[in-house]
Amino acid sequence: MSETLAEQQPFGHEPAARLTQLDGLRGLAACGVAFLYHAQSLFTASALAGAPRLLVWFQTWGWSLVDLFFLISGYVFAHVYLHGEGLTRDKLGGFAVARIARLYPLHLLMLCLCAVLFAGDPANTGFAFVAHLLMLQAFVQPVAHTFDGPSWSISVEMVCYVLFALAAARGPRVLRWVTGLAILAALAHFLLQGRPGGPWVGDSVPSGLFGFFFGQVLWRLRGRLARTPAALLACLLVFGLALDMGRMSSLLPLILYAWPALLLLTLRARWMGSAPMRWLGDRSYTIYLVHFPLLLLAERWWTPFDGGMATVWAVTAAFAAVVLLVSDVCYRLFEMPARRAVKAAWERHRHIATPHAA
Repeated sequence: MSETLAEQQPFGHEPAARLTQLDGLRGLAACGVAFLYHAQSLFTASALAGAPRLLVWFQTWGWSLVDLFFLISGYVFAHVYLHGEGLTRDKLGGFAVARIARLYPLHLLMLCLCAVLFAGDPANTGFAFVAHLLMLQAFVQPVAHTFDGPSWSISVEMVCYVLFALAAARGPRVLRWVTGLAILAALAHFLLQGRPGGPWVGDSVPSGLFGFFFGQVLWRLRGRLARTPAALLACLLVFGLALDMGRMSSLLPLILYAWPALLLLTLRARWMGSAPMRWLGDRSYTIYLVHFPLLLLAERWWTPFDGGMATVWAVTAAFAAVVLLVSDVCYRLFEMPARRAVKAAWERHRHIATPHAA
């Protein structure tokens, strides 16, 4: 999950302008995964039988919104770290601390809570726990079914962060090569091994690499793309959503056409940067990690709901309200204080280490 620009600033850099519209898009994407895709497990098949076509799409493909997170992250990272002098070697420490401060405290909290709440799950082994501690959960089977399942995408983002930081520190030419190779490798995977349907474990790293580095390509071409007619972008969005690749993966047109077009359209929509959208975007990471344990608890306490679409919408709204409330409390009382504490510890370390280095 990507974060707000203010939280991404490398230590010592002049802040880049905040892309508030992408905060809103990230928040909506998190809600789509949590409330329209995962939450369908709260209902019987008969209750969902009369679902409108849009909801059916989210129930089938809502998981692909995670790939929209990767794209947003790549665009935002390029916006923050590639302006001015870029991400130099002496700033790698600050970059790493900013990433840890943003992702690890909440991940650790939810991991420990899930270890206590779901200790009886056979998938929650000691080996899987260690993998989660090391942010390697995307590489442990069964992916998305150990502890806090959606956290698999965080480890894929960490892979992207490491590649980006090491390449950027070597200079623009190396970063361009890494960007091109990452995109080509991901495209080769989908063209040669992509299967219809999904989600598939083997697609997680390729789709993450493609989204993250393709987002940087979009940022580099932002001047030209700003002149693209909105109607053309809307057509690409619909085309990417509707294209059935037959025996190949239909995730490819989503990450190649639909989500890039949606990102570019969002940058033109001022209302996506409104205060409510920023509020949602600030809490998107919390929503993403908090909703899944709450969903598992709901499944444990209640049998699947039946009763038609009226029941579906009512239960979904109630679940969303609980998740948003818990996420807001967690964001204000834990996530933000933890971030500040990690960054403050790093600053103290720098002040102590600087005189010795001199």
